[in-house]
Amino acid sequence: MLTASETPIITAIVLVFFGILAWGFYRARPFGKLGILAWLQSVVLMTPWLLFFGLFAAGIYINIVGVLFLLVGSTALYIFLGRKLRAAGQDAILKQRATERLAATPTPETPQNAVNAELKLEEPRIPEEELNAIKGIFGLDTFFATEAIAYQQGAIFKGNLRGEPEEVHNRLTISLEERLGDKYRLFLVENPDGKSVIIVLPSSNDPRPSTLSQKIFAGILFLATIATSLEAAGLLLRFDFFENPSRFAEALPIAAGILTILLIHELGHWLLARRHQIRLSLPFFLPAVQIGSFGAITRFESLLPNRKVLFDIAIAGPAAGGIASLVTLIIGLLLSHQGSLFQLPNEFFQGSILVGSLARIILGSALQSSVVDIHPLVVIGWLGLVITAINLMPAGVLDGGRIVQAIYGRKTAGRVTVATLIVLGIASLANPLAMYWAIVILFLQRDLERPSLNEISEPDDARAALGLLALFLMIATLLPLTPALAGRLGIG
Repeated sequence: MLTASETPIITAIVLVFFGILAWGFYRARPFGKLGILAWLQSVVLMTPWLLFFGLFAAGIYINIVGVLFLLVGSTALYIFLGRKLRAAGQDAILKQRATERLAATPTPETPQNAVNAELKLEEPRIPEEELNAIKGIFGLDTFFATEAIAYQQGAIFKGNLRGEPEEVHNRLTISLEERLGDKYRLFLVENPDGKSVIIVLPSSNDPRPSTLSQKIFAGILFLATIATSLEAAGLLLRFDFFENPSRFAEALPIAAGILTILLIHELGHWLLARRHQIRLSLPFFLPAVQIGSFGAITRFESLLPNRKVLFDIAIAGPAAGGIASLVTLIIGLLLSHQGSLFQLPNEFFQGSILVGSLARIILGSALQSSVVDIHPLVVIGWLGLVITAINLMPAGVLDGGRIVQAIYGRKTAGRVTVATLIVLGIASLANPLAMYWAIVILFLQRDLERPSLNEISEPDDARAALGLLALFLMIATLLPLTPALAGRLGIG
């Protein structure tokens, strides 16, 4: 039965849900079949989230099996619609390409070389000989250049894309390297009006390796993180490590567990970066007395070939650290018994939907006691999940921000970053840690990742679904249970 206080919440959720659907349909309708299919994909992705949290707000809890069923069904339908969308898109591309070729095919009076010869930079930045070599890589079956504009130390070439973005970018890059070696980099991006453009910049603009002073600073931050992990462990054991360093042996196991999860997270990034031949900087850890660390900032020291690589490297860290944390948490819950090291009030398990649900499944009626005895691994796994979830926030160059940028592009990632900062600002009214993290993002990590060499090709549907699953688990980790729902679950 819904109470009088719950009815307005349900009404608001239903109105917001249908409002979003109507706005999306209004925006998609002018694009015909392609727009409608894209809109249906967004509906499929939104429905499990809105259904879960809408029922949650109404006090109706969906168990883990139900959540997994929703996610699997949503993912399968998303992939099916994606195939339909690509098939319809291919038909549209072929029709557009045929029309453009008929309109732009050079006549004997205006051969392709004559068209390229008319491309002049407004303010010459590239030597004339090299500019001519760059102009020579374009063609009717790749990119038909119509205008050249000076940009930084290079140039922007406007025109019409005449093929699949990935294939065109590969062909143009190979052709550019054959003519000018490693001197220039070719970027395929979208301009603000959504049209494809080519940007050619000198390789001297490539990301720079970390300096010696930056590496030393990274080492100092890691040492500080060891200290804060020991302090966090001491606080969990009800003593101040900084005031009682002689109790090092007591704090070491928990601190080592926190540091291990942090290192597994960074190892995930490093392994995928190595697989894609991308250089990463040393991790700049963010020490935090409350939980040991808020994670680390890692810079790319290589240009990324495409958004798929950005996604793979960004998701690898949270996947590795999150799985390690989840396994640690479950093992800790299984090992928990009467007389375990930690005794926590049952209200603690209301602090996370994910942790509270797992604890209810494994510990059962033990959560109805006012104090619950738990194994230390539960604390380590829980802290690891929180650290992973914090780094999955969709903002700036956090892992979550990079995932959103890889799936949806830079424009959407910028808007989501602003929305995340607003949410953190509101949450800080109840939790000071939210304000701390908002400040960290605002001053250190709000900027988006630099564009990939091929910024147009999108990750496949499987990657998109995996990224949305990671963001869903982030919310399930950080969002607390309401007292009413916790009572229905038997927590407290």
